[in-house]
Amino acid sequence: MAEEKEQQEQQQEEGKGSKKKLLLILPIILLIVGGGGFAAYKFFLAPKDEGKPAEKIAKEVQNVEDKGVELEVGTFIANLADKDADRYIKVTIVMEVQDEKVKEEATKRMPQIKDAINTLLFTKTSEELKSPEGIERL
Repeated sequence: MAEEKEQQEQQQEEGKGSKKKLLLILPIILLIVGGGGFAAYKFFLAPKDEGKPAEKIAKEVQNVEDKGVELEVGTFIANLADKDADRYIKVTIVMEVQDEKVKEEATKRMPQIKDAINTLLFTKTSEELKSPEGIERL
């Protein structure tokens, strides 16, 4: 009899232990299955956005068409700051301004703008301008 009670107690303890394990394992399994289902939907079943590139292109074209007013500053030839050789740079600059009012103000201040551009060009070296990043910074 005592042995039967001990066996029943052990079975009950094992039953409680298996319930705890089930409560720990079940959420993990649900997360894995849910993540797999989401990934399958996202990569295989989700509708493709093949029609949207045309809409994006139309918006980009519209943004390009909404340009401001162009103001030609002029062509500049400047010696670069290289010490080992005589090098120069030639650039033509056209500014885009917001509207006609800003264009008039920039036209009034054109000598100051040209002086700032010349000063900037004189300080550059050919090494700074060799890479596309350097040209973009200029």
